[in-house]
Amino acid sequence: MKSNLTAYLALAMVCFFWGTTYLAARIGVSGFPALFFMGFRNVVAGALLLGFLVLKRRSFPWTMRDIGLQLVPGWCMITFGTGLVGWCVQYIPSGLAALLYATVPLFTILVNVLARKEERINGHIAGGMMLGLAGVMLVFRDNLEYLAERKSFTGICVTLASCVSWCLGGLYTKSYTGRTDSFFNAAVQMMAGGAGLLVLSALNEDWVNLPEMQAHSLYAFLYLVFFGSILAYASYLFAMSRLPAGLVSVYAYINPLVALVLGFFILDEKITWLTVLAFILTTGGVFLVNRGYQLQKRKNTLTLLNSHE
Repeated sequence: MKSNLTAYLALAMVCFFWGTTYLAARIGVSGFPALFFMGFRNVVAGALLLGFLVLKRRSFPWTMRDIGLQLVPGWCMITFGTGLVGWCVQYIPSGLAALLYATVPLFTILVNVLARKEERINGHIAGGMMLGLAGVMLVFRDNLEYLAERKSFTGICVTLASCVSWCLGGLYTKSYTGRTDSFFNAAVQMMAGGAGLLVLSALNEDWVNLPEMQAHSLYAFLYLVFFGSILAYASYLFAMSRLPAGLVSVYAYINPLVALVLGFFILDEKITWLTVLAFILTTGGVFLVNRGYQLQKRKNTLTLLNSHE
């Protein structure tokens, strides 16, 4: 019971704190190289979490193979996933980025269907995917000015591509499960993902003339390290290891709402009736997809029980 309560608490922290990271990232990268900022943030967070585990003498067996299993999800989910969003929010509102990321469960379905032939789509899942697609189309309809501007359009496209990368990382972790502690996995993934972002930064950003980090960027950096990375990411992996994946994906409903509200009040980002409708359609689609999987799982369980009678 205590373990379940802790898992639900971890999920609640993911729902809130991940919703705040879009705003924090946008504040942090203003006036500072985005890829370097996001890469350094994740490397520091991963190193601090790993150091904490060593100091606490958390005993868990691990080998180089166990570390290797965390590299791919680190690159997919951080380097080419949430890390790139830090670059994107230079050109698009943080609320828009969060709303686009609400499509992750829908992309997850598509990736699973393409990768696993045993995956099936029922009416609820199909309807949810159609609602989600309608939500994305409304997002574009409500943000036509960003589609007309080249860098903003690129930011939107890269955000959607990063959603797919995140889904591929999640599929990999489900297919290749390790024996190691979820917090250890989080630390290695953050360090690997952060290192990948630093490589991208070295190839695309000027390290010779790095500007001095302003106070607002420093505060955002510290917030993202301790709350966005260590607390939220480790909580996500812990919740995934204790609760059903469909339940954990509820964060996709709440993150965009938190980001939209914070962006509206703190950065004066616009919220129109189309934005609200897009949010309702997208999260409604995610709800239907989850409901479809619940019904599918229940049907499979009943079929299995009947076959044993």
